[in-house]
Amino acid sequence: MTTICDLPEDVLLELLSLLPVRDLLRSCRLGCSEWRYVVDLTTLWKRKCQRDGFYAQDLDRSVSDWKIFYVLCNLKRNLIKNPCAEENFEHWRLDNNEGDKWKIEDLPGAQGRDMPDPEVHKYFVTSYGLCLKSQLITLREEGYWNQLMDEKRPEIVVKDWYAARFDCGCRYQLSVKLLSEDYMVLKEFHPEPVVIEQWSDAMWREISHTFQNYPAGVRYILFQHGGKDTQYWAGWYGIRVTNSSITIGPLTLL
Repeated sequence: MTTICDLPEDVLLELLSLLPVRDLLRSCRLGCSEWRYVVDLTTLWKRKCQRDGFYAQDLDRSVSDWKIFYVLCNLKRNLIKNPCAEENFEHWRLDNNEGDKWKIEDLPGAQGRDMPDPEVHKYFVTSYGLCLKSQLITLREEGYWNQLMDEKRPEIVVKDWYAARFDCGCRYQLSVKLLSEDYMVLKEFHPEPVVIEQWSDAMWREISHTFQNYPAGVRYILFQHGGKDTQYWAGWYGIRVTNSSITIGPLTLL
């Protein structure tokens, strides 16, 4: 009786290349030695990259591992959940909630401006007491296994947007930590707080940082941001934040 294992290698390769990456790595690759051999072929992963739009001719000589390159492209998404306050404070931990506490408002808000991205409609706003909120990202739960992070160490790109009201000064701060299995800090981005004076232009500004060449052992990412107003006015006159993101990309493979 003829089975799927009797198919020519090029036919089997074509069939397997149509499957989702999760099925290939978690099921097909473990099925038998022949399937494992085909799943590990560079040709299969280049074909998947081409089919899904991750392929460019000038990458041929620069990508050292097409399987890892495809997986990283496929997984690349914002790891921050509820970045634009569409789900109230879901997924966020309120580390400091002082003054009149955190609040969510609709853009552009009083004495404010719209975001450059028209898809963003809400923001988180702070008060006259310190307001900080955070998310802890578990990389394995997001699909980034330990060996991948330790051997390939793909770039980790952090972005955040912040703005002040026109009529009140405020302070913005950000901290992003790469943590080990036992929550030791392996690398950190902690810029000096930004102080915005009263009567500013109220424009939204982006802050960005890329982690590269970080130590092996990164298992978590801790993102924390927030601030306060600097004039101690009751209400919500402090820094506004929204559209935060953490993405893991394939660029260090090139």
